Amino acid sequence: MSETHDNAFASTASADTVPWWWQLLDADGRVLPGEPREFPTRSDAESWVGEAYPDLAEDGVAAVTLFEGDREVYGPMSLAAE
Repeated sequence: MSETHDNAFASTASADTVPWWWQLLDADGRVLPGEPREFPTRSDAESWVGEAYPDLAEDGVAAVTLFEGDREVYGPMSLAAE
C-alpha cells in the first residue's frame, strides 16, 4: 500500500471541531475498512483527496464520499480518470 493511503487513517482534527472525513468505497460501492482520516476544514479534506487520489485509486479505492461529522456532504465521487 502507498504511504499516502496508509496516512489516510491518521486524524488531524482537534477535539473541539466537527471533523471532515472521506468515506472510501471499492468498485462495488462497499465501504473499505479502517478508521477515516479526519480534517479540521472542508478545504483541507478536499485538498488532501486531490493530492492522494492517484494513490487511493491504485490501492483499490474507486470512489469517495465527503462527510462533515455524520452529515453526508457529497458523493460518491468516482476516482476513475475520465
